[in-house]
Amino acid sequence: MKSKRVLSFILAIVTLSMCLFPAGCKAKSSKSADSTHVVTDHNGNKVEVKDKIDRIVVCDIFPLPSVLTVFFDSAEKIVGMNEASMIAAKNGLLGELYPEILNASTSFMDGSNVNIEELTKLQPDIVFYSATNKELGELLTSRGFAAIGVSVNKWEYNAIETLNQWFALLGEIFSENDKAQKVAQRSNEIYQLVQDRVSSLTSEQKQRVFFLFQISDSSITTSGKLFFGQWWAEAIGAVNVGEELQTDNSVAVNIEQVYNWDPSLIFITNFNQAYPEDLYGNTIGNYDWSEIDAVKNKNVFKMPLGMYRSYTPGADTPITLLYLAKCAYPDLFADIDLTEEAKKYYKDLFGIDLTDEQIKSIFNPDAASGNVFI
Repeated sequence: MKSKRVLSFILAIVTLSMCLFPAGCKAKSSKSADSTHVVTDHNGNKVEVKDKIDRIVVCDIFPLPSVLTVFFDSAEKIVGMNEASMIAAKNGLLGELYPEILNASTSFMDGSNVNIEELTKLQPDIVFYSATNKELGELLTSRGFAAIGVSVNKWEYNAIETLNQWFALLGEIFSENDKAQKVAQRSNEIYQLVQDRVSSLTSEQKQRVFFLFQISDSSITTSGKLFFGQWWAEAIGAVNVGEELQTDNSVAVNIEQVYNWDPSLIFITNFNQAYPEDLYGNTIGNYDWSEIDAVKNKNVFKMPLGMYRSYTPGADTPITLLYLAKCAYPDLFADIDLTEEAKKYYKDLFGIDLTDEQIKSIFNPDAASGNVFI
């Protein structure tokens, strides 16, 4: 009996010794370089992705680098993105808060074309692309990349729902991150707050809003019924004056059409460099805005730019909704302090502490951010 106890004791010592040295017992990692799982992207494609993803490239879904950055609270994994995303990062808060994102390569894309050779050099573990660009998705997949299609219009340009779906997809890909549920809860709360306040507006009380998507000396584009402007207008209890236009994405219009609509409110996106002062002073092209109701009443506003251009879905969407609602109906939202709301939102969801000056820059974006046309 004594010899058995001695033998058991020796075996226990040997086992413990093996666990203390690499050559013996190694602790199992929950993720290895070779382990994978399957996710379904927004095109319904089942894509095998690594469990451990360290290198990310984003092709033509411009807001996504900023969403990924706040998702990780770091831009270290982002090794490639579109030039349009880079310009917004350089001229918004993203590059200031996460300067490492400015190291990402943009050379793998020429406009909307992907240079496969340059992309390969980046050695991405995963590549994101716009779900509408199925041809690019097929090309990436055929070349062996784990290609994930991300949609901007699958949810009828609903910016809140699209943001929630983006975070849900990222949560499936990067399962260790739990931000998806928190983001959905907070964004839905803000959306409901706005709905509760504007739901009683009569048709006569509703602002008639025109979204100045892009403007140059030779063209003006806006949002018809099938673009984000329609959703933004409805979300803040306003009417999109361009809703009669049925073209998907942005639509070209002339100044005479804007006069016919005579909007009472104009929002200028960050996909152009115009500011309210440009409409007040007629400084762009030969357009005369002076007799339009919104211009006469100085009711023209530049949309915010925080982590990305806020006309599209992105991390800034809930705060943008509050901003637009307050611009449209200042009396209904007189108690809403946008600075405090923004501070709380970015801190609670993403752990980002913003100063008053940084908040001010969100609502007063640099014109240089709008020098890329899409």
